[in-house]
Amino acid sequence: MHFACERDVKWVRGGIDEPGRPEKIKLDLPSDIRLEAAPGHDTISAMLDRGDIDGFMAPRPPGCAATNPNVGWLFRDPTAAAKDYYRRTRVFPIMHVVGVRKTLAEQHPWLSAAVLKAFTEAKRVALARLSDTSATKVTLPFVEEQLKAARELMGDDHWSYGIEANRDTLETFLRHHHSQGLSKRRLSIEDVFHPATFETAKI
Repeated sequence: MHFACERDVKWVRGGIDEPGRPEKIKLDLPSDIRLEAAPGHDTISAMLDRGDIDGFMAPRPPGCAATNPNVGWLFRDPTAAAKDYYRRTRVFPIMHVVGVRKTLAEQHPWLSAAVLKAFTEAKRVALARLSDTSATKVTLPFVEEQLKAARELMGDDHWSYGIEANRDTLETFLRHHHSQGLSKRRLSIEDVFHPATFETAKI
C-alpha cells in the first residue's frame, strides 16, 4: 500500500456532520501544503458520502459510515494494525495533553508537577476500579480479556503519563509536527514541557 506524503494531498477542513466549524487558531502553513475549507453548507461526511473526498481523519466516525457500504476503515483490522505499529515503534498515539498557562506555571513553579501528580493518582484509581471485574465499570463484553491483552502488549502502565514514559511518542509527534509544516522549527520536548514535569513526583 502506498501512502502519499502530506504535500501530495489536498486537505479539506470542515464540520463532520454539521456545516461550519471554523478553525479556532489561524494556521500559517508552508505554501506547498494545500488546505481549503469545505463549502459553507457542506459537511465532511456528505462530501465523503458523495465521493468528493477520498479519506477522512477525525476523533469520531462520519455519519455516512452507517449508511454507505463504500465507507469503511482504512485498515481492515485497525486494532491489529495499531498493535503491530506499537510493537515496531513503541509509539501509542497520545489522546490528550493537559496544558497549564505559562504565566501560572512561572508564578507557581510547583503547579505543573502537582497537576501531573493529581492526574496520575486519578488514573491509578480509575484503573483499579476498571480491573475489578466483579462488577464491570463499562458496558462492554470481554473487559477482563481486553485488559489482559493490553497489559501483555504494553505493560501494566498502558495509559502512561509523564515525559519519560512517553518520550518515543513525543519525539515522533514533534518530528511529524515539524515535517508537516505545523511548527516553524523542530521543537524539543524541553521546549514544550515545564521543567518541573520532568521529575515524577511520588504520590
